[in-house]
Amino acid sequence: MTAYDHIPLEGFENLSSDEMQNHSKTFLEHIKRRRTVRDFSDEAIHEDVIKNCILAAGSAPSGANMQPWHYVAVQNPAVKKQIREGAEAEEREFYQRRASEEWLDALAPLGTDANKPFLETAPWLIVVFASKHTMTPEGEKKKHYYVPESVGISTGMLITALHNCGLATLTHTPSPMKFLNEILDRPVHEKPYMIIVAGKPAEGVTVPNITKKSFDEFAEVV
Repeated sequence: MTAYDHIPLEGFENLSSDEMQNHSKTFLEHIKRRRTVRDFSDEAIHEDVIKNCILAAGSAPSGANMQPWHYVAVQNPAVKKQIREGAEAEEREFYQRRASEEWLDALAPLGTDANKPFLETAPWLIVVFASKHTMTPEGEKKKHYYVPESVGISTGMLITALHNCGLATLTHTPSPMKFLNEILDRPVHEKPYMIIVAGKPAEGVTVPNITKKSFDEFAEVV
């Protein structure tokens, strides 16, 4: 395989120690305001906002630069309705048959159930697919590497980008999600990874009064 040409690094901000500390504090306070919501406004969000956020997600690092993701941004009400119907069918199976009592007990404080009206109400659903391989124009299969890790990084960047634009999000992972391949006409080698619901929160929305672990509870410096 031919090696990539190397070019000078451009655009890197060489910040002072004080600037780095200030940036880190400012970003921390901003991202701490991000909350998952389950009640969305139906207020329209311009397509360019969503496209720019997806482009930001597409700038994520990936194994061997294979970029093993595909994003489908859905605003069509009829398609959103299909996705809701497919998701709720799987969720009913989950809550009634698949989930263990331990799992249901863990979810109980959050008040979730099989009903997912936000899949129709929110202006945008962004469906993330993880691609195991790519087919070249010659019909050759090209394997991807570190797929879950790469797509996870990209998805995290998307959620952060959406928050940065003033949008609320919800990550939804009904299981299994093969119905998304059918509805969105994606090939079988692409595995549905997540639905990210995006829009403005509904007026008067509430969120669970939860806390996050302190630094010492989940991290350390050695």
